[in-house]
Amino acid sequence: MLGKTAGGLFWMFRYLERSENTARLVEAGFRIALTRPDSSADEWASVLDTAGVRGLFDMAGGTYDGASVVDFLLRDPANPSSILTSINAARSNARMVRTALTREVWEAVNESWMTLTDTLRRPVREADLPGVLSLIRRQSALVRGSMHGSMLRNDIYDFARLGTFIERADNTARILDVKYYVLLPSFTQIGSSLDNVQWETILRSVAGERAFRWLNGPDINPKGIAEFLILDGRMPRSLKFCMSKMSDNLSYLEQDYGSELQSLKLAKTLRANMSKGGIDGIFDEGLHEFLTQFLTDTAQLGALIEQDFRFYG
Repeated sequence: MLGKTAGGLFWMFRYLERSENTARLVEAGFRIALTRPDSSADEWASVLDTAGVRGLFDMAGGTYDGASVVDFLLRDPANPSSILTSINAARSNARMVRTALTREVWEAVNESWMTLTDTLRRPVREADLPGVLSLIRRQSALVRGSMHGSMLRNDIYDFARLGTFIERADNTARILDVKYYVLLPSFTQIGSSLDNVQWETILRSVAGERAFRWLNGPDINPKGIAEFLILDGRMPRSLKFCMSKMSDNLSYLEQDYGSELQSLKLAKTLRANMSKGGIDGIFDEGLHEFLTQFLTDTAQLGALIEQDFRFYG
C-alpha cells in the first residue's frame, strides 16, 4: 500500500496527534507564564516560537498577550497547526482512507471532529481553558483507543503509528524548549523553587508527573526530568520511546515491502546517537541546541518517510 492511501493514513494520525499536542503545548506555556508575575509579551512570543508559528502570528496581526496567542493556537484558520485546523485536516484524511479504517476508528474521528468544532466555535475564556484542553486530550485518547482496540497490526497500523510518533516526538521536544525559552531570560531563578514548579508543570503537560514520581520519588530536578522525557524508553512520550517505535514500524514495513528504506536507516542512526553521552552529554552540548537539532532531524525523517513510500505519487 503505497502512495496516497499510505500518505492519508500517515497524515490523518499525525494531525490527530498534533491536535492533542498543541493542547499540551498551550497548557505548558500558559501554566509556566502564570507562575511568573512579570509575564510579558516576550514570553508569549517564545511560546509561538516553540510552536513554529510566530511568523504566521505576526502576519495575522496578532498581539502578544495570553488571550490572542491561545486563540491563535486553538482555533485560528490562519494557523495550519491550530487545533481546529488539525482536527479538520484529520477528518478530511480519514474520509479519504475510510475503507482502510475500522468503523470504530472512523466514528471516533467523526465524533471528535463534531465535538471540537462545536467547542471551538468561539474564543475560549481563560477560566474555561483547562476544561477545553482536557476535552481535546480525551477526544484524542478516544481515537487512539479505537485504533488500538480494533485495527489489524498490518501496514495500515504501521503508517498510523509512524504519523503518531513523529508528531509526538516533535511536540515533546517543543514542550521542553518552552521551558528553556520562558525561563532562561532570568538566570537567577535557575534551581529556585519557582524553577522546580515550572519543571513540574512540564511533566504534567506531557502526562508524566505520576510516572516520574513512581520512578524517582519526590525528587523533582531539571536534569532528572529532562532525562526522563528524552532518554527513558519506558515513557511513551519520551524522545527515545518515539524514535524506537518509529524504527520498529519502519522495520515492519521494510519487511512487508521487501525494499530498503532510507527512512529506517536514519531512524536507527538517530536512536543510536540519542543515548551517546547520556543526559550529562546533552546538558554539556546545551539542552536548547540538542532539541533544535532533534527537531531538524525529525523533520528530515518525516520527509524521508514520505519519499520512501511515495505519498504524493
